[in-house]
Amino acid sequence: MDKPLRFAIVGCGRIAPRHAQSLQDLQTSHNVQLAAVCDIIPTRAEHLAKTYEAKPYTDYQAVLGNPDIDVVSLCVPSGLHAPMGQEAACAGKHVLTEKPMALNLRDADALIETCTSSGVTLGVVLQNRFNPPMRDLRALVDSGRLGQLLLGSATVRWYRPQDYYEDDWHGTWAMDGGALMNQSIHHIDALQWLMGDVESVFAYTGTLAHKMEAEDVGVAVVRFKSGALATIEGSTVTYPENLEGSVALFGEKGSVKVGGTALNRKIFWKVEGLIEQERDMLAREAIDPPTVYGYSHREQIAEMIAAIREKRLPSTNGREARRSVELVTAIYESARTRQEVFLPVER
Repeated sequence: MDKPLRFAIVGCGRIAPRHAQSLQDLQTSHNVQLAAVCDIIPTRAEHLAKTYEAKPYTDYQAVLGNPDIDVVSLCVPSGLHAPMGQEAACAGKHVLTEKPMALNLRDADALIETCTSSGVTLGVVLQNRFNPPMRDLRALVDSGRLGQLLLGSATVRWYRPQDYYEDDWHGTWAMDGGALMNQSIHHIDALQWLMGDVESVFAYTGTLAHKMEAEDVGVAVVRFKSGALATIEGSTVTYPENLEGSVALFGEKGSVKVGGTALNRKIFWKVEGLIEQERDMLAREAIDPPTVYGYSHREQIAEMIAAIREKRLPSTNGREARRSVELVTAIYESARTRQEVFLPVER
C-alpha cells in the first residue's frame, strides 16, 4: 500500500473541525492522516490537535518546512487563501482551500499559476456541489429533461449580528468581502455551475444594517450566454435568523428548487414525467444538517485525495472555482459603476 497522504489543517476556527472529522472518517478507506494543525492562537491549535491526535503548530512556515506534510487545507480568513496557498505550492504541498479561493481575480490567477508551475494539485472547497440533491439537479440539467433553461435564482436570506463583524476580518474588503463573496458564494457558484456561462450582470449593493466595510445586501440580474435570465439576492440582514438559502431553476419542461440549511433539500421538483413521483421523493429527503456547512466536506476531500493520487484536476479545481469569484467581482463592479458589466472581467 502507498504511504498515507498526510494533511495539515491551517486555521483552527469554526470550519476546521469539518476538515478534521472528514479526514478521520477517511483515514482507513482512503489511507490518509491528519498529521498537523496550525493556528496563530496556541490554544486553538492545541485543542484541535488533542481532539484529532495531530501535532499542533503556531508557525505556518514550520508546517511548510515539514517534509512529511503532503497537503495543506487552508481554513484561514479568505484574504489569506491565495497568498498562503502560493506559499504552500512553492513548498511542494498540494493545496485545498476553503471558499472563496481569492477575493479578486489577480490573486485567483496567481494561485492557479503558482500551483500549476509547482506541479501541485489545487482544489477549492465547494462542498454543496457534492450534496445528493445538488448532484441530482446537475444530472437533471445534463439529461435535458428540464428542456431549455429560461430562468433561475440564487437566494441567501441570512442574518448576522453586529458582533460577527467586530473581529479583525469579517466584512472587510481586504480579508472577507460582504454577503455576496462570503455567505452567498456557494449559491452563486451553484447557479452558474447549473446554468452555464454568464454574459453580463447589473447589480446594486448596500450596507444597510451593520457597521462594516463591505455589503450586507446585494441584488443582481444575470444574463447568461444561453439567453436565460436569473436573479441573485444575498444578505445578512434577515433578523432574527437565517431564513432561506436556495437555488431554483425554471425550464421549458420543469421547475425545481433546492434549499434547506445547506442546499440539501429538494423544496419542489416538478418535471415533466416525474411529477407523480414528487411526493414520495420529497418525503425521503434527509433532515437538515445542524449548520450551513452541511455534510459534504468528506465527499469533497475524498475527491481531492483521488485527484492527487490519479494526477488529475479535481472537479472544483482553480479554474472552475475562479468562475464564481469572477461573477461576484462583476457584481461589485456593476454596483460601483451603476452600469451593466460584461464578462470576462479584466483582472
